[in-house]
Amino acid sequence: MTNLSNNDFSAVISGRRSIRKYDASVKISKEEMTQILTEATLAPSSVNMQPWRFLVIESPEGKAKLAPLAKFNQTQVETSAAVIAVFGDLDSFSYAETIYGLAVEAGKMPQEVKEAQLGRLSGYYANLPADVNKDTVLIDAGLVSMQLMLAARAHGYDTNPIGGYEKDRIAEAFGMDKDRYLPVMLISIGKAAEEGYASVRLPIETIAEWK
Repeated sequence: MTNLSNNDFSAVISGRRSIRKYDASVKISKEEMTQILTEATLAPSSVNMQPWRFLVIESPEGKAKLAPLAKFNQTQVETSAAVIAVFGDLDSFSYAETIYGLAVEAGKMPQEVKEAQLGRLSGYYANLPADVNKDTVLIDAGLVSMQLMLAARAHGYDTNPIGGYEKDRIAEAFGMDKDRYLPVMLISIGKAAEEGYASVRLPIETIAEWK
């Protein structure tokens, strides 16, 4: 993601509000959306397996399909430039060879390290309990989701994370394998038409301690 100064970061954070209505005339090009998603994927992930998957829902047909699955967020669906459905890939290790191979090609990892790492990880993932895998994927997908929202803000767009939707139906509705792709959240993106609701945060003294 683009490096931010302290002032820039403060502006990004202070701009976070709960957006309910967007300017429906605003569209985001595929090129710019690709850039935003690319910046989001600079987020860290466990052993760099990058288990996040994005479904960018922007067409009238796509939004019509999403609308009944997000009944309590109709305005965001209708007025946003897009709604990004974030999924976690429970079979992310299937990309391990590709990921580590690219690292070798880029000169970021010696071939022998790649082979050793893949050997160890193959055994690890073969015996990984499903609940541990799920928890790891959710953590990584949460990291990329926040990074996506910050990247969008750096591009001048507003976002809103949405957790209230039919998670048990969305994968199949869009032709995805529901046993492999774990719904994490929806993120609406666009230009806010209304200021949105501000909120308060607990003081650091309440939520942090030093030892």
